[in-house]
Amino acid sequence: MKNWQIFLVFLLASYILFMSVKHHDPEYFSIHGIRYQVRIVNGFTNNSSLPLVIWCTSQDGDIGGRALQEGDDFSWDTRLSFWTSTPAFSCTMKWDRTRKKFEPFQVHRDTIKSGDSKKCLWLVKEGGFYFSNDEYNWVKDFSWS
Repeated sequence: MKNWQIFLVFLLASYILFMSVKHHDPEYFSIHGIRYQVRIVNGFTNNSSLPLVIWCTSQDGDIGGRALQEGDDFSWDTRLSFWTSTPAFSCTMKWDRTRKKFEPFQVHRDTIKSGDSKKCLWLVKEGGFYFSNDEYNWVKDFSWS
């Protein structure tokens, strides 16, 4: 194939992808990219006197943090597009004297795991960090240690 033919095939494939995603789920796709929701929930039981403290940053700066009581959550949106790079996120979690640093959204890991929902949900419990894309089915991904 010649260069112009390769370019034409690329444009056509991009258009087809754009149209299929746009019509499939217009809420999550715009000219600014595909939106992903990242949410971290305190799933500890009976810890009303001991909150889960969370602080998150990205390569673009601080996202912020807070002390989460049982059932509280901390969330934000991020976008993937062809034109911009998605920032890497890092969160430090502190529960009692235990600390854990983890990445709540990684492009190569979570774009596939989140599926059509585009949700990257984390439930933090005594036993570790559990992932879900539907808030019903949770799979343990990380331990505290």
